Order: sequence, then structure tokens, then C-alpha cells
Amino acid sequence: MNADFFKSLDLMGKGMTAIFVVIIVIYLATHLILKVSGGRKGETEE
Repeated sequence: MNADFFKSLDLMGKGMTAIFVVIIVIYLATHLILKVSGGRKGETEE
């Protein structure tokens, strides 16, 4: 096939991997913040 096609597949793979890594980092940061802050609290605490 064309060399440009394989270059574009390589670039697309790197982009998809970067997006996946960023989503995992955001998830882990959110999870850590919830653990540190004590998690979700109810609206009314009695």
C-alpha cells in the first residue's frame, strides 16, 4: 500500500493512545480527590 497510508495509521494510533491515557489520568485524579476529600456527602447531614 501507500507509505502515507501507514504513516497516517501510525499517527492515528498515537492520537488514540494519547486520548486513552488522558482519560485514565482524569479518572484516577478524580478518584484520588474523592478518596482524599471523603467522597460524596449528602445534601442534608443530621
